[in-house]
Amino acid sequence: MKIHLLLFSIVMVLGLSSCLKDDYVDPNVQAQKDDATIVKFLTDNKISAIKHSSGLYYQIIQSGAGNITYTANTTVTSNYTGRLLSGQVFDKSTTQPLTFKLGGVIVGWQIGVPLIQKDGKIRLFIPSGYGYGPQGSGPIPANSVLDFDIELVDVQN
Repeated sequence: MKIHLLLFSIVMVLGLSSCLKDDYVDPNVQAQKDDATIVKFLTDNKISAIKHSSGLYYQIIQSGAGNITYTANTTVTSNYTGRLLSGQVFDKSTTQPLTFKLGGVIVGWQIGVPLIQKDGKIRLFIPSGYGYGPQGSGPIPANSVLDFDIELVDVQN
C-alpha cells in the first residue's frame, strides 16, 4: 500500500509539473529585461525620455491644458499609434479618435495618460508587464515592450 501511495504521489508531481510553462519568466526578471531594452532603444534612437517611478518611460511632446484629475472612470478620446520597438504598427486610431474609459485600457496607458491634459501629446515606452505581459495579444508577441504616440483630443470626468 505504501508503495502504491508513493508511486501515485510521484506520478501526480510529475504530471502537475509538466503542466507548468517551460517559458515562464519571473516578472521581476522580465521588468529588468524590459528596462534594459527600453534604455537601449532610447539610446540607439537618440530619444530623450523620463523614467516614471513605475518603470514606464515617457516623453511629453505637448502637455495640453486643463486640470482633470484622472480616475478609472475618466473618459478619454484620443488619436494614437501603437508600435513594437521594431517599428511594426499593431494598432492605431484611423479617421476618428477613439473614446474609452481610462480604467478599461492597459496599465501603461493608465499610468502615462494622466501625465498630460486635453490637447496634450505623449510618447510612452511601456514595459511588457504594463502592456500585454507574457500572454501577448493578437499581433503583439509575449513580453513585448510597447511604443505609443498618444494625442488627447478630449478628457472628461
